[in-house]
Formats: sequence, C-alpha cells, structure tokens
Amino acid sequence: MSKKNIIPIFVPHLGCPNDCVFCNQKKIASASTNVDEVFVRDKIEEYLGYFKDKSNVEIAFYGGSFTAIEVSVQSLLLRIAKEYKDRGIVKSIRLSTRPDCIDEEILSNLKNFGVDTIELGVQSLDENVLKLSNRGHDARCVYESSKLIKESGFQLGLQQMIGLPGDSEELSYYTACEFKKIKPVFVRIYPTLVIVDTKMARDYKSGAYVPMSLESTIGICKELLKFYMLNDINVIRIGLQPTENIRLGADVVAGPFHPSIRQLVEEELLYDFFVDYFKNMDTAEKVINIYSSNKNISNIAGQKKSNKNRISEALNLRDIKLKFKDISDYEFIVLLDQEEFHIDIREHIKTEIKCT
Repeated sequence: MSKKNIIPIFVPHLGCPNDCVFCNQKKIASASTNVDEVFVRDKIEEYLGYFKDKSNVEIAFYGGSFTAIEVSVQSLLLRIAKEYKDRGIVKSIRLSTRPDCIDEEILSNLKNFGVDTIELGVQSLDENVLKLSNRGHDARCVYESSKLIKESGFQLGLQQMIGLPGDSEELSYYTACEFKKIKPVFVRIYPTLVIVDTKMARDYKSGAYVPMSLESTIGICKELLKFYMLNDINVIRIGLQPTENIRLGADVVAGPFHPSIRQLVEEELLYDFFVDYFKNMDTAEKVINIYSSNKNISNIAGQKKSNKNRISEALNLRDIKLKFKDISDYEFIVLLDQEEFHIDIREHIKTEIKCT
C-alpha cells in the first residue's frame, strides 16, 4: 500500500470540557479556534496540492476533543470531509477525542459521516496519574469507550503520555500492558513537555513538577516500542511534531524535547540489539555486512554515523557496511566471515517482555 498522506485539520480546544495540567491546546495546535467551512476547504485543497501521490489521502481532525464539539459543528466539519471521501479524492477520515466523549449516539453520527478511525487521548491507565493530571475521567471510561468504538466498526488508536505527574517507568509499562488488552490498531507515545500557560508550567516553576530527562525518556520509550513491536501494535509517532512553536525556547518551557526523538529511540534499540546479539562471537577487527530496510539503515548509522561508530566500538569491529534489502523493518540479514545470519528482532526481544 502507498504511503498515507495526511491532511491535518486542527480544532484546538473546541468543546473540550476539561483543563488538563499539561495542556494548552491552542499552543500545541498553533492555530486559532476559528475553524469554519472556508478554513477546512482551504486546508484540504492546500494539502492536496502538495501530494504527488493522491491514492491514499486521509483527512485527520486533530486537537481539542472533536466529539465534545457541538453536534452541529461536528456535522459541518465532517460533511466537508465526507464530500471529498465520496468523490474518491480522500480515502479515509480520522479524528481524536477524549474517552469520556464517546457514546452510541455520537458513534452513530460519526458512522453516518464516513469516519474510519477514532483516536482516544488516554494518556495513562493509572488512576492516580489520571487524577493528578486532572484528566476528568477514570480508567474504566477508557475500557468502555474503546469497546464501543471497536464494536461500532471503527479502527481504534490510543495515545499514551509518559512522565505525567505521579507517573513512573513501571506505571508507563502498566498502561502499555493494558493497551495490549484493549487491542488498538496503533498507538502514539508522547513524552510530557512543559508548555507555556499551563498548570504544569506553574508547577515546574515552583518546583512541584520535575520533567523527565531526555536520556530517561529515550530509555522508557525504547522499552515501550519493543513491547508494542512484539505485540503487533503499530507505534505511529513518538513525540510531538516539531513546529515553529513546539521547540525549546518557544512554547516548550522544559521537558525531553528533541526534533528527532523517535530516531534517537530506534537508534538506541538497535544499538542494544546488535551488541547483545553478537557479544559472544568473535568480531574483533572484522567487517560485518548488514542488510536491512532503508529506515533501519538510517537508524543503525545514526546521526553523523554516531550509532554505527558506537556499535563498532562495542564489538571491536573494523567496519560495518550497511546495504539495502527489501525486507521488513523487523528483519536483518548479517554476514560475518562466511556465516550468514537471518534475524527477526522480535524473536530476540521476546524474553524481555514484562507482561503477557
């Protein structure tokens, strides 16, 4: 299937019934709340003009809590999206919302307008973390709304935040294990950033909240990525999309922000994997050839070849030669001396999973 091209329509803070401690949705979306028919049509046409391949286009309503918006406004926005879908110009429609803004009537309306995918901003399934984050709903609500969404025929995506008040590595992993039970099609992982004009920003200034370091964030995200990988749950994003405002020194006051955080996570994962896999073999002063997907070539190499150099040093290799092979992102073919290794990374990490 061709790569999915996304048309993002931001509806920041429209209808959201809650003020979470971490959220200033207007800042995150970097847009006004004046989202009307003209705005939506202009945005769709703008993005369609960018795409060379228009065979797999999706309109995605981000920000705020879509299903908390007044129904007449929801219908206005979705009617435009459905028009493009009915004409065959876009293939699918997606939206994000809160777990406590889902019921059978809402889902029926979304179905009528051709919505395909619903993402729930879950963030955590630990009750104390939800309370300290002022989420305004409990964990049971997440299970109930997820069940309704799946039974109604929608694809379900779940969003997880790590580093919220009261959170820990163990609790983040607990949430991931519960996500596995819910069985979403995909997840997003968002390390918590301190955004201006939020309660969290005030708590950070007073010392009541301490954000995670980038190093610890990479470590936790690495373990979560391995867990989701092994359980065939696609992680479609790690970290907020960098924008003019979403960066340190702008609207991000503090926290583990990095414009390429997913790459850092995957580099660390592959470093651990190759070093552990070959640590008991005679690799001193030898050359290994690694065949992989283009994505993994980039991640093994790392930024300015930093990861490749780390792996070489750890295994005392003379060189690593990276070559493209049309295989999945889970697979590697490695030549060492005269021996050829066919490796599936999921098989290697099976013993590391902490819950079933």
